[in-house]
Amino acid sequence: MHTPTYKDHFSKTFALAFPVVLSQLGHIMVSVFDSLMIGQLGTVQLAAASLANSIFMIVMVFGLGVSLSITPIIASAEGRKNYTRISLLLLNGLVSNIILGILLFIAGYFLSPGITLLNQPEEVVKLAIPFINVLFFSMVPLMVFQAFKQFAEGLSFTRQSMYITVFANLLNILLNYLLIWGKFGFPEMGMLGAAWATFISRVVMALMMAGWVMYSKRFELFRHYLRLRHLSALHMYRIFKLGLPISGQMLFEMGAFSFSAVMIGWLGTKELAAHQIAINVASVTYMMASGVAAAATIRVGNQKGLGNFRDMQMAGNSSFVMGTLFMITSGLFMILGNKFIPELYIDDPEVIQLASTLLIIAALFQISDGVQVVGLGALRGLEDVRVPGIISLIAYWVIGLPVGYVLGFVLDFGVNGVWLGLLTGLSVAAILLFLRFKKLSNQLVTTKNAIKGTI
Repeated sequence: MHTPTYKDHFSKTFALAFPVVLSQLGHIMVSVFDSLMIGQLGTVQLAAASLANSIFMIVMVFGLGVSLSITPIIASAEGRKNYTRISLLLLNGLVSNIILGILLFIAGYFLSPGITLLNQPEEVVKLAIPFINVLFFSMVPLMVFQAFKQFAEGLSFTRQSMYITVFANLLNILLNYLLIWGKFGFPEMGMLGAAWATFISRVVMALMMAGWVMYSKRFELFRHYLRLRHLSALHMYRIFKLGLPISGQMLFEMGAFSFSAVMIGWLGTKELAAHQIAINVASVTYMMASGVAAAATIRVGNQKGLGNFRDMQMAGNSSFVMGTLFMITSGLFMILGNKFIPELYIDDPEVIQLASTLLIIAALFQISDGVQVVGLGALRGLEDVRVPGIISLIAYWVIGLPVGYVLGFVLDFGVNGVWLGLLTGLSVAAILLFLRFKKLSNQLVTTKNAIKGTI
């Protein structure tokens, strides 16, 4: 019997990760192209998009966190060939996501006027509120898409969601062009047009992903339980029990970045616009690294279900190496393009100068960002979600944000100081999450070896 080597693990992880990378990239590219095209309208509009997207991301990652719990549960069940459980998870995961998507839309819509309490420039807030309300509406189709996507990825089918996401992203760019500037008879809606373009593209994503899972022969075995009588409080409880801590962890991380945008808004509109440019670029590399993390979740979860703990550990370690190498490369590109990239967004010289400096800081935290996101993915494969949430809370809110505030406002480093605080938080999270995976995987390997030794 062939014993898998690290070369085998790199190959399998890459095969799973590559489609997920492109799919995850599609999610964030919606925001990137929105910012690129909104930036052509002016600095105030770009700052408003920054504020709205920063707040919306908090809501979005909460929903995504719950949906992410579906993948490791299915991957583990697939390793044990428990097809009945997988079938029930398809139904209960979909219903759970729809309910959560509707609740998040309602909560976001009614709480959005609270943006006025964040002490942001008045002209920015005026544009941000209607923009973010449409984004909240898009949470419903996004959660439907996520339910089917995470189900398929749990079974190691990752390419189809990639194709759908790429298509929807191209559609979003086209709709941005038509609705922002009112081309070919479409209404000229300004920056609000970008929000409606996002909504429409997410509806299309949901319909396409649902159609593939519901009508593809490869999933026929799992569609027998798609009846309301098979709704199970136990299965939905399991999804939320695993998913809510994941959401909490993601909230601590994304919330820190969003609150940093609020702090930067205290400095001024130009600083906020520069932050939006730099965070846009950093978000692209983060989402691509999260594709490697998703592959780590699938492979670690599957090997854990099979009881192959040594292979599980090697799968996780290979993911750490892949994520780190990718982020080093990304950081080099940020350094080389730190002057050129901001010019793609806006023609304001002061904003360009601020953003170019932030890209250098972003390049420095690429390794930490890659290690921490892969660590989270590997630990989800072990269904370890509570401790990573505590680590994120400490790293970002106890260490990162206070350091950023002191550097930015007390020591007067401005926007650069806030970003150095983010760098600190990411580095702490990366170290602790890596050590956590190493500890848990070693424990499983040691325990199995000890049991073998007594037989």
